[in-house]
Amino acid sequence: MVNIAICGANGKMGRMVYSCALERDDINVVCGVDVNTNTYADFPIYEKPSMINEKVDVIVDYSHPSALSDVLSYALTNGIAVIFATTGYSEQQIAEIKKASEQIPIFFTFNMSLGINLLCALAKKATEVLGNQFDIEIIEKHHNLKIDAPSGTAIMLANAINETLDNRMNYEYDRHSRREKRKSNEIGMHSVRGGTIVGEHEIIFAGKDEVISLKHEAHSKQVFAVGSLNAASFLKGKPAGLYDMSSVV
Repeated sequence: MVNIAICGANGKMGRMVYSCALERDDINVVCGVDVNTNTYADFPIYEKPSMINEKVDVIVDYSHPSALSDVLSYALTNGIAVIFATTGYSEQQIAEIKKASEQIPIFFTFNMSLGINLLCALAKKATEVLGNQFDIEIIEKHHNLKIDAPSGTAIMLANAINETLDNRMNYEYDRHSRREKRKSNEIGMHSVRGGTIVGEHEIIFAGKDEVISLKHEAHSKQVFAVGSLNAASFLKGKPAGLYDMSSVV
């Protein structure tokens, strides 16, 4: 049995994680953390991680980048594993997460969906085959409440492609500001925000007289919650280190 604490427990993803945990016999939600401490289930919700009294094996964090310091401080002090599933971290914050993984097990990814991580692997393979012969563009779509753009997942996909190309590609986020032909060493990144779109990511490989598209659509936040719980089950008892979905699959 894995005892988890949900950071961001009163958010949409926090509640979804709890709902999915009810269907499993290997996960037990013992408490939550949220600025909104109103309870909706049989576990307490604290304002800060430092207030937790229960024995926690893994923290599942779907809160906000601003909560990173408090979560890391509690986890490092108590030797607790953490799953960071929040997006919008700065480069400095990502560096802090990686540094902390030297002392505790940390699961960090921009997307908890198994399908997205398969898409990432397929994109790398396609890049190996197509190489310099195709232009690469990434289009991501999300609901109108999402703040960060491009999405963390789009950046994850671009980084995976760029690593395959020896990190020589530049990311172009705002093409309308440039009145010039597309350069061959670009990966275009485009964001769409509207309605209640859960998440769509498409990678376009455009070559001479042919186009190849790889696409993933999330129709429910449940796919992310299930991935988080699978990660929690995997992470318990692991040594210090930085893990991601490739470790699970």
